[in-house]
Amino acid sequence: MAAKKWDSNKEIDYFREYLRIPSVHPNPNYAPCVEFLKRQAKDLDLPIKVYYPFDKQNPVVVLTWEGTEKEWPSILLNSHMDVVPVFPESWTHPPFGADIDEDGRIFARGSQDMKCVGMQYLAAIRALKEKGSRFKRTIHISFVPDEELGGRKGMLPFVSSKQFKLLNIGFSLDEGIASSTSEFPVFYAERTVKRVIFKISGSAGHGLLLMPNTAGEKFSYLTSKLMEFREGQVKRLKDNPELQIGDVTTINLTSVDGGVQSNVVPPMLTACFDIRLSLDIKVLEFEAYLDKWCEEAGGEIELDISRKDHIPPTVTDDSNPFWVAFKRATEELGLSTKLQVFPGGTDSRHIRKVGIPALGFSPMNNTPVLLHDHDEFINADTYLKGVEIYQKIIENLTNV
Repeated sequence: MAAKKWDSNKEIDYFREYLRIPSVHPNPNYAPCVEFLKRQAKDLDLPIKVYYPFDKQNPVVVLTWEGTEKEWPSILLNSHMDVVPVFPESWTHPPFGADIDEDGRIFARGSQDMKCVGMQYLAAIRALKEKGSRFKRTIHISFVPDEELGGRKGMLPFVSSKQFKLLNIGFSLDEGIASSTSEFPVFYAERTVKRVIFKISGSAGHGLLLMPNTAGEKFSYLTSKLMEFREGQVKRLKDNPELQIGDVTTINLTSVDGGVQSNVVPPMLTACFDIRLSLDIKVLEFEAYLDKWCEEAGGEIELDISRKDHIPPTVTDDSNPFWVAFKRATEELGLSTKLQVFPGGTDSRHIRKVGIPALGFSPMNNTPVLLHDHDEFINADTYLKGVEIYQKIIENLTNV
């Protein structure tokens, strides 16, 4: 039952309607999102275009508020339509019900990650248009698919398309993370994700023997080296309270496969590690360590790894006028912010990779971090306060 306080709030109604669309993996249907956004565009009196950079099942929706200086680089306000899977038995509210309790908490998958941000953009623009605002820079509000699976069917192909280039983007805003304190995190970079797979070959035979160079021995050596490196990062994080998880390298063994039965030494084991390299790690040096450890383990190890370097972070000093404008907006609002490296992955990395500065920011402070968790929620007051924050940020960014 919705709290009566929110029964007549138009922006809360729109937000809840969007949350009720189950654009959920593993097989998200974006068609209802597109239809909803077309109605929003009509209400806002803004043109809307739908692009298909990957295929017809993965649309990119862009609403545009044209500025007075059409040649100036534009502002992109990006969000994604897809949400991660749910396990309804673990929820106390229907995950796509968008229920509001008496404390104003709106429960739904996507309430934090990140349907809130997309709808806050639109609510902020609605308020600015109602005030008669007019800006120099054009604003594009994009709603993309597939972010939760890396953007391979959404932002990744979109940034390489002719349609994206015609948008003339100069700066982008995207999602951040909620904060359990009064402070607002602002994300200017992301760690480099390495999915590292070791295909380890070795001597095979009966389990009663002590054969040399078995896959198990090699696996043990590799694991010990990686866990030793991991412990060093755990110590760094523990010893320096100023560091966040995005400032260190994380290494986790995520899967092991191989073997046929308990008394047979297998000819191959496959092990997968999720590794996220912090910006202070030289990528080529780390990859050289992996190659070296494979040789030291005994060789005959195939290393499957994406050979990619760090994407340059967004500059956060006076040389970046968009950063200056964003920072000035938060200061004028009296917000306490902290620059951080995003611990996971967002579509901002695809934006930064093509040379466009991007910041991640979700205006949700004093809120438990529940993205991908059950009973995900945002408080209605927090949501509406975020709308006001975005109004100020948009005003500053579009007139810089």
